[in-house]
Amino acid sequence: TVSEADISREAADIEMDREKYVEELRKALIAQEESAGRYNFVISRDEQNKTCHFSYERNLKDGSFRLGSLKLQEVPSPAEVIKELIGYCLDSLGKLQANTEHLQRENERLFSNWRDVEKRLEKCVEAKEELEADLYSRFVLVLNEKKAKIRNLQKLLSEAKESAVDAKCARDSITTTEMAIKRENDYDASTDEESENPARASLPSALERRDSSLLGSPDIVDPAPRRKRRQRRAKPAGTGAKVAAMEAEQPAQEK
Repeated sequence: TVSEADISREAADIEMDREKYVEELRKALIAQEESAGRYNFVISRDEQNKTCHFSYERNLKDGSFRLGSLKLQEVPSPAEVIKELIGYCLDSLGKLQANTEHLQRENERLFSNWRDVEKRLEKCVEAKEELEADLYSRFVLVLNEKKAKIRNLQKLLSEAKESAVDAKCARDSITTTEMAIKRENDYDASTDEESENPARASLPSALERRDSSLLGSPDIVDPAPRRKRRQRRAKPAGTGAKVAAMEAEQPAQEK
């Protein structure tokens, strides 16, 4: 049993806040996992006075400082104290054993779950590999079909290009043929006009001689208009312009 005044005095000796000092005492004097190795405990005996001192220290990186000390008194009935200590140890041992058994069962459960998960994972891996193989085979089929379609489209495109080139060549040949025919027609028309010109050129002189002999007779009617009409009907369409010019010259000569 420690009085509140003694605690305040010890906290003032080490220049520590009282509440913080009480918290340090709880960590030092109550066994906990986080306090292991952080505190030192020393029991010293005074043979002359037949007393014992119990001191406790806090370990630091560069040393340690004493949290406090107690003067132990002699117990009048040590058997009872030893009995209480043994009972406390047995109770603690039972609690630890129960905790160990609980942890062991939990460990077994986790190990069983881990094995189940491992089996499921193996099944998932197998299913994944089968799915990948199936998808790969389907992908190969689709890829081959796409390649075949691409080849067919390329073939159709090349055929279309060839047909377009052939059509263009045919149009060019037709155009060339038409131009050649047109040139031949123009050439034939020009040669026909040249062959008809000499006959027409000799026509006025003959008409002049005939008209001069006929003009001497007052009873003969001039047949020139009827002959001119017959010549208009019989002349080709291509020589119409030249004949019109000659007809315009003939009346003047006849007059």
